[in-house]
Amino acid sequence: MNVKINHILALTIGCLLTGWSYTQHKPNHLVEATSKVIHAADTTIRLNLADQGLTFDGIGAISAGASSRLLYDYPEPERSQILDYLFKPNYGAALQLLKVEIGSDMNSTDGSEASHMRTPDELNGDRGYEWWLMAEAKKRNPDIKLYALAWGAPGWVGEFWSDKTMDYLLAWLDLATKKGFKMDYIGGWNERGFDADWYIRFNKRLKAKYPNIRLVGADAVHKPWAIATEMTKNQALRDAVDIVGEHSACGWRTPYTYCGTPDDARSLQKPLWNSEHSSMGHDVGAKPLARAFNRLYIDGRVTGNLSWALVSAWYASYPIGDTGLLLAEWPWSGYYSVAKSIWAHAHTTQFVRPGWQYLDGACGYLPTGASYVSLKSPANDQYSMIIETIDAQASQKLTVDLPAALKDKTVYCWVTDMNSSEANGYFINRGTLPTHNGHVELTLEPGFLYTISTTTGQHKGTAQAKNRLSKRMKLPYSEDFEKYGAAKLARYFADVNGAFEIVAAGGGRKGYTYRQMVTQQPVSWWHGTMAPATLMGDPQWWGDYAVSVDALLHDAEYVELLARVSAQAGTSIVGYHLQLNRTGQWKLYSHDFAKGSDVMLSSGTPFERNHFVLDSGKVQIDPKVWHQLKLDMKGDKIDIIIDGKQVGDIQDNYHLTGQAGILVSPWHRAEFDNFRITPTAKVPEFIPQQNIRVIHASSEHAAFTQGYTYAAANAVDGRPETAWNTEWEPKAKLPHTLTLDLGKAYEVNGLICQPKLASNINGVITGYNVYLSTDGKSYEAVAKGKWPKSSTTRLVKWPRVKNVRFVKFEATDGVNGSASIGELQIIGK
Repeated sequence: MNVKINHILALTIGCLLTGWSYTQHKPNHLVEATSKVIHAADTTIRLNLADQGLTFDGIGAISAGASSRLLYDYPEPERSQILDYLFKPNYGAALQLLKVEIGSDMNSTDGSEASHMRTPDELNGDRGYEWWLMAEAKKRNPDIKLYALAWGAPGWVGEFWSDKTMDYLLAWLDLATKKGFKMDYIGGWNERGFDADWYIRFNKRLKAKYPNIRLVGADAVHKPWAIATEMTKNQALRDAVDIVGEHSACGWRTPYTYCGTPDDARSLQKPLWNSEHSSMGHDVGAKPLARAFNRLYIDGRVTGNLSWALVSAWYASYPIGDTGLLLAEWPWSGYYSVAKSIWAHAHTTQFVRPGWQYLDGACGYLPTGASYVSLKSPANDQYSMIIETIDAQASQKLTVDLPAALKDKTVYCWVTDMNSSEANGYFINRGTLPTHNGHVELTLEPGFLYTISTTTGQHKGTAQAKNRLSKRMKLPYSEDFEKYGAAKLARYFADVNGAFEIVAAGGGRKGYTYRQMVTQQPVSWWHGTMAPATLMGDPQWWGDYAVSVDALLHDAEYVELLARVSAQAGTSIVGYHLQLNRTGQWKLYSHDFAKGSDVMLSSGTPFERNHFVLDSGKVQIDPKVWHQLKLDMKGDKIDIIIDGKQVGDIQDNYHLTGQAGILVSPWHRAEFDNFRITPTAKVPEFIPQQNIRVIHASSEHAAFTQGYTYAAANAVDGRPETAWNTEWEPKAKLPHTLTLDLGKAYEVNGLICQPKLASNINGVITGYNVYLSTDGKSYEAVAKGKWPKSSTTRLVKWPRVKNVRFVKFEATDGVNGSASIGELQIIGK
């Protein structure tokens, strides 16, 4: 009998044996078992409807930091399918809370979100996508609670802790009310501490106008729960703050094994919320989330929880990709991925509603290390218990002793195998559990998530994306910005910083164009210095393309056309930048966040590529009229064209793949039109990655680490935001190898190696060998060389070799003695 069948059989047997009630000792879930045993001691948990417990406020997620940008551009029916998985009751995650960013036109993690009020006299509720998202959430679940928070503010407020910021936030609430939204919660400033006097004054103004909106403080992370301590000493602040909401109560991107809160917070007798914690990878994050949903209450008396991000819907080239309940970063194909994180939510949200009450006597830890919580409905006629055995060291027989009022209720059992990578192991309805003399019995197996409930109506969503992950965005591509209407976003353009939107054309043109709108540095959440920019396209585009755009400078000092952009990290946009300023000076420069001076170009120039000028000159221009910028790239040849005239040509192959975009000097207006991308050569024919398997890795870091794993298989999964990394404790010695089975024999003549997308260069490979084999036994060396300490895609070519099935890639040198790869692709022709 294979392992998968054993898992399914264990699920079935576990739910058919069935039980619960707790007469036990003080739980200690942090004690490690010294050895595995076949079966732990039986435990009984007693459900008492008269038990004391706090009110459950809900589980939800956060759309902020431009995290939902690409979801807005998804085609139908996939977009609605994704929204159903997130918000539809009794279908998927069935979220009960939705927190959205009050945008401020500045980078708030993975881009910027549009402000509703760019000057004190301007108000616009048609910008961005958060209004749309709230409407879609409410459409599916009218009872969902809405929460708003600012990450920054427009520059005109002066400083965040000011009366002008209060005006700004109240104006947003006015717009929400006009749009028909009943807002439930609002916060202060995301992760920037708190100003007690500001909270006191803001609450007075808030309650005078919106008495039913509750104020959350302080959404802090660097000094968590500091506001709670201040509230114990400041009665006015205590009266002003309705909910104490802090971030990362279980730690930042940890396994979420302990979720305690300080005595000061508990003493306030106010709801405590984990108002943001990381959802992490949509598959890897499931176990931490399942722990947290139980342990936040058991350890910390926390009754509300929100995860960032709601959905990982930003380009893989932006920071911390795949942090969300669901993965949706391919709007051109409609592909999306649903994994265990959705079902980790469903085990609570499909069985328990806000307003239900925890039963403290039936919440805690089992001797095996499993955690459990029990809740009852307000009418005392329904109950649910959620049990996670992720860290359990043994199976456990559990008996639930039911009160008389519930003993005749039908009890249902739902289970998820938290160690499975197969969809048929998630959120499985195992039918009813027999009740004997007011008792329910259940055998719990390690590594599972169980829900036992008298409620009905639960379902597991069945929708699936029709396209494959491997489908790339097609070229040629063109955008004239005519089909949207004023104040809208252009499809696939994701702002990194600043605000680009559709406007009526200037400079004597008719129709619409795309303009950078912000003319004053916003009050920033992160205090980074970055020019306004927007990127678009497939991060895995092969870079043999010509990209052009028409530009009108307005008051800008310069504009830039961006090409072969492989990453956005911090203030860096990695790729080629063609800059034209208002005096006619132009330059083409290469930018990277990594440096490497140990390898020389053929010209003898060292690789110092943080900001390396490749060519420059001057042309005659009138800044008041439109001008065209164009980069025509094929291999290592780049032609620089301004207003149809070639002004330079260079040879450079530092950047080979990536997106395109536009950039404007801070903080100025500039306008763009007729954005075009056209292939200049045939894309290499890559061996289908879905057919490739890693059959050997000299080392891999497969353990959970801050929401990711770095297994060898990640190097060929078609997702550049995942990565293979060699083990770092204890560190494996060079050389490091990956051996691939291509699935069948091919004619091959090259590969590309894309480093992991991270703002550090640890593991960047700087020396390599490549070996080929027809039988997996005898290998022939076909290529070797050195690479710079670069974050950009590398290309290796060799004469064609037929009948190759196995490829061995060997890293002979790497930064800090390790090796890492985001994507490794083999070229067939």
